Amino acid sequence: MDLRSLQYFVAVFEQGSFSAAAKRCFVAQPSISAAVAQLEQTLCCSLFIRHARGVIATDAGEKLYPLAKKLLGQAKAIKTLFTEQDSKTSFLLGVTKGLGVARMSSLLKDFTASVDSMELTLVPHNESCDARVIIKEELAENENYVSFWQENYLLALPYNHVLSLKDSIALTDFDDLAFIQRSPCTAWQSLQDILTLEGISVDSRAKIKTIDYALGLVSAGLGCALVPAHPEILSNSEIVFRPIQDLQLKREIVLAYQQPSKVINKLKQLVVKHSSVS
Repeated sequence: MDLRSLQYFVAVFEQGSFSAAAKRCFVAQPSISAAVAQLEQTLCCSLFIRHARGVIATDAGEKLYPLAKKLLGQAKAIKTLFTEQDSKTSFLLGVTKGLGVARMSSLLKDFTASVDSMELTLVPHNESCDARVIIKEELAENENYVSFWQENYLLALPYNHVLSLKDSIALTDFDDLAFIQRSPCTAWQSLQDILTLEGISVDSRAKIKTIDYALGLVSAGLGCALVPAHPEILSNSEIVFRPIQDLQLKREIVLAYQQPSKVINKLKQLVVKHSSVS
């Protein structure tokens, strides 16, 4: 029995399938299957029941899982204990605001786990750093980039707003609409230019910088706001989200860097894994 076999077993247990475990571990599926089969042979028991959609752990698998997690954790702790402090890989990652805590946490969890002894520090996107996760419009001329999230902007309305009864919002609906402006926001700047050309003006009730505050004010019924449609935002049950007719405002999230390195190449691989960009 070796630690890698236990690691692959834990991945299958947590992901619920051999194919998903292979993607998580960045290995071919036969390697995962062979490791689990060897583990089953060593322990003289079956660890998973295969079915069409994946696997279900047997009683033996359920019993092994917490023990395997504990052993892998202890092995990592031992390795960390004997790793010299000065051998840590320091990495500064600039992150722009409003990208979604859950999905960024998932990406960063995979990133820190993929590089041994890495010391990751998050800094504002406009500070000196090794790489940045930003909106494409924030790219500098000397930066390379990899796209990985794209999302449309929607109008966020209080759930009891009269416009929430409509499937989509017309430009004329913005006339004198109680509105919460968020700045900087390139989508709002584009929409404002279009409204100005149409002779339409909103009733500005607040000017703020963060998406969280915008959503809080919408939820409180102060007004409407233009927000990016990522899953964390759309899960807010107190707010209704509607598209704008004949208008597609989008933002593109990118990983920006100047010079590739081993660590940045690893981050690029993970960005592809977490990407929703086809």
